[in-house]
Amino acid sequence: MVVPATRIVITGVGLIAPNGNNLQEFRANLLAGKSGISHIEHRYFGRAPAGCCDFDTTRYRKKKENKKGTRAGCIAVYCAHEAMLDAQIDETHYAGDRTGVYLGLTEHGTVETEHEIYNIKGYDYDVRYWSHHHNPRTVLNNPAGEITVSLGITGPHYSIGAACAAGNAALIQGAQMLQLDEVDIALVGGVSESTESFGIFASFQSQNALATHDDPHKACRPFDQQRNGIVVSEGGCVFVLERLDAALARKARIYGEIVGYAMNSDAGDFVLPLGERQAQCMAKAIARAGMQAADIDLVSSHATGTKQGDVEECKAIREVFSQGSHTYINNTKSIIGHAMGAAGALELAGNLPSFDDNAIHPTINIDTLDPACALPNLVVNEPVHDVSVHTILNNSFGMLGINSTVIVKKF
Repeated sequence: MVVPATRIVITGVGLIAPNGNNLQEFRANLLAGKSGISHIEHRYFGRAPAGCCDFDTTRYRKKKENKKGTRAGCIAVYCAHEAMLDAQIDETHYAGDRTGVYLGLTEHGTVETEHEIYNIKGYDYDVRYWSHHHNPRTVLNNPAGEITVSLGITGPHYSIGAACAAGNAALIQGAQMLQLDEVDIALVGGVSESTESFGIFASFQSQNALATHDDPHKACRPFDQQRNGIVVSEGGCVFVLERLDAALARKARIYGEIVGYAMNSDAGDFVLPLGERQAQCMAKAIARAGMQAADIDLVSSHATGTKQGDVEECKAIREVFSQGSHTYINNTKSIIGHAMGAAGALELAGNLPSFDDNAIHPTINIDTLDPACALPNLVVNEPVHDVSVHTILNNSFGMLGINSTVIVKKF
């Protein structure tokens, strides 16, 4: 496959994670293996490990605006402003009608609906006490739309509903819109407010897929023999994407170039993944980048800490990288949990600094490696330093069998 003539680069990063509110802090904590997971007391559900964020919610808009909007929207607005500042873009560098916002979501609206039902319970379920803000809060385009309202962007905005593959899917969408000359700047990434949703915790619990551990820092343990499920996390990450010629013209800092991507579907089970299709997705992205598997220096794995999910991805990685013995593999969820729609974007962001600092952050909490998950060059518990990283392959897979892979190259 031929690499598209229009080259797309990342020039800005804004993020909120359970263990950091900017890329520098996030990266330092990832390299240190510093977990952002704690125990929370969730209404109705009770105690559970979760990755919650602590950031200045009024840095870019007032309390009144936050009350009108959503938690996901607040995260999205914060990340978008941070990304634009990081890219050193202001009104002199872009036109509002030539800027697009494409934001990945796993789900949206459940938190707001649960809150409203809880509130009107105190009024004997009288719907006169139901918030008139509910509809705009719960439409799927809400977080992306809140960004446009905050930044005065009049170009297209919409959300990408792609389960836990959504962060990657939004990156792909933004790159394609730039290649089609639909926009000049794309704000892309993903957000999640899942830690406030009773339904998320209850559903994973009913599937025997919710992680438990006396020490919350050790609850998320992909690839470990004793892993027992997912740690639900919130967070967000927004990237600024531009065409290379425009980025060079304004002398922008370039984090990396998007050189390959692919998406496909398992067409199998609602929940259980299929390694064969994941391998095909990775192989297609590598081919689109005009590369061989041996050209990939780092695989950022999707692994969530579920028994079968981790094994299936390891099967896929072995199949694709059987000849790429130097390729390192790591996992970010072990440190921050599963940020759902934000996961793919956050995990890519956390690995991008490898291009400059020549280090790879570890997968933590591996006390006894599951033999079925034993991969060559899996970075376990301690970071790897003094390595040359020029290409990162970022995996994100989701329910209903949706798979996504994005490849970013050092510029």
